[in-house]
Amino acid sequence: MANGNLQIVSVAGNREGHKILRLKGSLNLQSVFEFQNVVRAETAPVVILDFSGVSYIDSAGLGAVVGAYVATQRTQRKMAVVAMNAQVKTLVEMTHVAHLIKSYETVGDAEEAL
Repeated sequence: MANGNLQIVSVAGNREGHKILRLKGSLNLQSVFEFQNVVRAETAPVVILDFSGVSYIDSAGLGAVVGAYVATQRTQRKMAVVAMNAQVKTLVEMTHVAHLIKSYETVGDAEEAL
């Protein structure tokens, strides 16, 4: 079972107005509140969630990502997810969240597209 440890590091993107949130660990019921607090505090016009360090995500984590997407849309900002592993991609595709949230292979790809 995945533990609740999640580290989130916020760094400026290569383009003005882009913020990259690098996640490391598990995004699950134990860590979802920390994730939500960090995402809610972020005000950049473009937010890129870097999942390259995410080993596991459960339904609560996925719900938090959808909530983050909805929050950015309400404030006319953009959000994308990058570097999802196979488990995360499978969950996103099975739940049809892939139709909502843009995903890219790398941060550079996301910055180019957004």
